[in-house]
Amino acid sequence: MKRDSLLLGIILGIIAPIFGLFAYYLWKLYPTYTIADFIHVIGLQKTILSAIATFALFANVVLLTVYLNMRCDQTAKGIFIISCIYSIAAIVTKLFL
Repeated sequence: MKRDSLLLGIILGIIAPIFGLFAYYLWKLYPTYTIADFIHVIGLQKTILSAIATFALFANVVLLTVYLNMRCDQTAKGIFIISCIYSIAAIVTKLFL
């Protein structure tokens, strides 16, 4: 896979928030709750969805900045597209579910 490709950006944009979500779990809930409890809490309490989504998408912001500084514009475009989709999904979930 080329280093500057839209597909690479999309893949990185999908994977990075998962690591951000895991980092949020380690930072806030690790000693007290298991991963299963964490996922269950996300499903029950929509109030923390904004905090979790923000933290998860922060990983995409870091990646976007790195790839923009490396002048890999196609990869950055893929990361940005997925970030927008994640953001819209988080807003819709918070407002309507």
